[in-house]
Amino acid sequence: MAATGPRLTFNTHLHVPPNFSAFSTVEDAVETSAREGVKVIGTSNFHSFGVYDRFDAAAREHGLKALFGLEFISVLDEAMRADMTVNDPANPGRAYICGKGIPSPSDPGAAAVTFMADAKVANEARHTQMVDLTRELYARAGLEVDVTYDSIVELIAERANVPAAWVILQERHVALGFQEALFAALPADQRGTFLEKLYGQPAKAAPDDIVGTQGELRSRLMKAGCPAFVDETPVPFEDAVRFIRGTGAIVIYPTVADGADPVCGYEDPVEDLIERMGRHDIYGAELVTVRNTPECVDRYVKAWRDAGIFVTAGTEHYTLDRIPVDPTCVDGIPIREASRDMLWEVVCVVAAHQQRKQQGEAGYVDEAGALNPGFPDAETRIRYFAEMGAELIYEATGTDR
Repeated sequence: MAATGPRLTFNTHLHVPPNFSAFSTVEDAVETSAREGVKVIGTSNFHSFGVYDRFDAAAREHGLKALFGLEFISVLDEAMRADMTVNDPANPGRAYICGKGIPSPSDPGAAAVTFMADAKVANEARHTQMVDLTRELYARAGLEVDVTYDSIVELIAERANVPAAWVILQERHVALGFQEALFAALPADQRGTFLEKLYGQPAKAAPDDIVGTQGELRSRLMKAGCPAFVDETPVPFEDAVRFIRGTGAIVIYPTVADGADPVCGYEDPVEDLIERMGRHDIYGAELVTVRNTPECVDRYVKAWRDAGIFVTAGTEHYTLDRIPVDPTCVDGIPIREASRDMLWEVVCVVAAHQQRKQQGEAGYVDEAGALNPGFPDAETRIRYFAEMGAELIYEATGTDR
């Protein structure tokens, strides 16, 4: 089922700095992808497109095809009322939603700019309070640290080599700031005593474990019910969907599937998920396959495709772990050939949609989310855009058919 021509390596879901990321800079993300032989890479950052022009320039320099995406956190009322988990296993009603193939991230439109600005204000207020609470908890446990919202923003901006205005703080950034302050202030043999006072029980992470300490700061201090938790005000799901469509992107539902145990109620079985996606006119899905078994990937990909829904795949790279950029299944098990062929086709569909919308032509969907009507069925539509996108990718990457 692969589009005509060679199937290239791809990753359609990467978080790049200044988002929290395994990469140090956007150039590091692109250079790593090129070094590992990945030919098509897609961003999926939260709340800001500031770095996307640099991402595109770096991709062109290395002979890669860049795809532009985004991710947003929302609340789905129907799931909240039912106390049902959507795609956040720990928070019923909380729903991540993505967009793929943004045609002009440097000029997404006035409505999108306003939407992101409002989200940034709310995000800044929440994380300022979270930082202040965490700093107070440190002081009560016996360690005064000069960590503020602005100091963490400056730290992230400097490391990512971006303007501070591009930084949208995330909970993981806050944990990083306080972990680094702790490690700078206390030698390893004194950290355990401090952390036991901070947590009220011994730390699980080793005193020199950077990633583990950051994770434990989040889980013990910043999550719901913890002393530095600040409730967020996620936008309604339908507002997030409208925002994504307004950028010209294709709305994509990011699926956890068996990456959660038990599987989130909204996603199980896949046939019910398909019906729920249909109620919201969502025609694309995504798997972060490093969380999933090959059997699960095959089951979901086939069910989606049979229903006329396409699916993409990525890795996020939303922790400090430098896993391979080319997606695999859980434990590094390869994605099986049939599923990988269908995933590759959809990479090509996104490339074609992005290009056509850039040129002012009809894409896979329009700004209202309606499917391009010029095709007798979903399979024909997917194949048409896949062929077009494959040509664009081969040209961008210097690949011969």
